[in-house]
Amino acid sequence: MTTVFRQLYDNVSSTYTYLLADGLTREALIIDPVYELHARDLALLRELGLRLTATLDTHCHADHVTGAWLMRQATGCRIGLSRSYGARNVDLPLEEGSRVTYGKGWLDVWSTPGHTDGCLSFVLHDRSMVFTGDCLMIRGAGRTDFQQGDARKMYRSIHDRLFALPEACAVYPAHDYDGRCSSTIGEEKLHNTRIGGGASERDFVGYMKNLNLPHPKKIAIALPANMRCGEPETGIYPSYAAWGPVEQSYDGIPQIAPEWVAAHAGRALIVDVRDAEERRGDPGSIPEALGLPLDELTKRMAEVPKDRPVIMVCRSGRRSAQATVLLRKSGYTDVASLKGGMLAWNNIAGRADN
Repeated sequence: MTTVFRQLYDNVSSTYTYLLADGLTREALIIDPVYELHARDLALLRELGLRLTATLDTHCHADHVTGAWLMRQATGCRIGLSRSYGARNVDLPLEEGSRVTYGKGWLDVWSTPGHTDGCLSFVLHDRSMVFTGDCLMIRGAGRTDFQQGDARKMYRSIHDRLFALPEACAVYPAHDYDGRCSSTIGEEKLHNTRIGGGASERDFVGYMKNLNLPHPKKIAIALPANMRCGEPETGIYPSYAAWGPVEQSYDGIPQIAPEWVAAHAGRALIVDVRDAEERRGDPGSIPEALGLPLDELTKRMAEVPKDRPVIMVCRSGRRSAQATVLLRKSGYTDVASLKGGMLAWNNIAGRADN
């Protein structure tokens, strides 16, 4: 089995989101998605050609809102969370001994309480990876001073359970605040500041009781939202753009499919950022498009109205993506790049006017 694996990061909450997929069947899981980065994660799935079967949260987070509900609305995937929370919108109530499959792969669910009673760790089928949430962290461990936190339970979760995994097993936590991406069980057994190097339960509990950390800034918002698996109080799925089916690419570019543009002529201003000679050549141009070369865009931006949507186009969608970024930085909100450019436009079935 070929495994597709990506580690993603949220700069605001220092949260890691993980994507796992079977390279043959293209079935995928996402672990600990972040609400505000839903468009990024959805774009990555789309660009890699993956079908999301489930989102999994290692625990009910206090520092960010999960993107699980948004992912279910967008893809029809299931939502997995510890049964112990009794949260709304959970399709996969997980507990010790549960197994979550994706294609020919799977994750075994281990109960690893201590940070909260509902904390879970997800162990890859071949024991080469473990996703530890806020239990075992890189050279640290999750706090135990609120949300049913218990330092003695966490010691047993780490020392008796996670440290029993193979020493080469890669450790992927839910957070890191110093830019560290992963560790191994062997490293943490030796070097973890709080529980490594033969630390006793008494050592660990004494350390954890004296952290004196402030509560997370978003706790009042995050906890109730995560008890709904990230569903907004309105229950309304937020759209990226009201004027058309705009998608965000993995690198953050708003883009729109040529099929929609062709079927909705006149709904938006089309701006071709190639020079005049290139627009006359192969692969052609859209007759109603305004010609405005990319290297002239900055000084001629006043020619682009702000009172209607704008679609930027070029040969392949690369220069139009750059033009879209320039417009957005200048205050244009309803702007997108034509996905695939003129090459994709000319592939629309039945079009003969290019």
